[in-house]
Amino acid sequence: MSQSSQDGPVVGFVGAGAMGGAVCRRLASGGFRVRVFDLSEAAVAACVAAGAEAAGDAADAVRGADVVFTSLPTPELVSGFWDENLPHLAAGAVAVDLSTIDPVTSRAIADRVTAHGAAFVACTLGRTPAHAEQGDVPAFVGGDAAAVERVRPLLERLASSTHDLGGVEGATTFKLVSNLIGMTNLAVLAEGYVLARRAGIAPDAFAAALRETGAGSFQSETRLPWIMADDLASRFSVDLAAKDVRLAVEAAARWSVPTPVAAAGLSSLVAASAAGHGRQDAAAVVEVCDPRRTARGPVAD
Repeated sequence: MSQSSQDGPVVGFVGAGAMGGAVCRRLASGGFRVRVFDLSEAAVAACVAAGAEAAGDAADAVRGADVVFTSLPTPELVSGFWDENLPHLAAGAVAVDLSTIDPVTSRAIADRVTAHGAAFVACTLGRTPAHAEQGDVPAFVGGDAAAVERVRPLLERLASSTHDLGGVEGATTFKLVSNLIGMTNLAVLAEGYVLARRAGIAPDAFAAALRETGAGSFQSETRLPWIMADDLASRFSVDLAAKDVRLAVEAAARWSVPTPVAAAGLSSLVAASAAGHGRQDAAAVVEVCDPRRTARGPVAD
């Protein structure tokens, strides 16, 4: 599979939101021929500016493509998409789902795609859309080994590393576990930040000291600066974070794995959403700890 748009694969791409759009632009700017569809005209335009072609509709993105990427917000949307568009998928094509969904739904879709005569690869991603824009994300893949090898050039363009986790259940579950850990850590980090501020610790001093302890994490390096700057613009929204942690907790319940700490983290995210922060970045979970806080000084009682 060549990176040349002349002799390489035709790539259909459906779902150009924050993460999907970043991946789509990354592929289109790397010489791959990409046909993209999204309900947002602005999202499609951003991908076209990076070298993609606009598809007329979802079916147009799928029809005739050698590889079809989907990046959609919920399991229901991914399943519904393939309900409508599987007939348009060419026999022998590869469907690659980037969405964060539950393993049961992913397996059901994989089985339907396979029965149609195509192949299915679950490919979940780590880090943020900003990292994906640069190809600096890990990819967690699962599915038919031959299909994974067929899309290897695409994976090498969109990701900095690829981890083969076996079946589609492994790839989808790992992403849920990763977000379960990351978002629960974020909820605790927000509580710790507000507590430190109440004790009179300056934000910069808090962040610097935290790096020297076992409490340092990806969230403290990435989202703590946003919290300190009162920058809650959405990179990965509260509502999406809550959806992912809910799916993880539900999957754990099906397998009789207790997740009380994650359930508490989920409650913090749900509370942030209920307070009106659902579309803001997951860092807005800090608002639940202290809605009166400011990023520039302790709040007087």
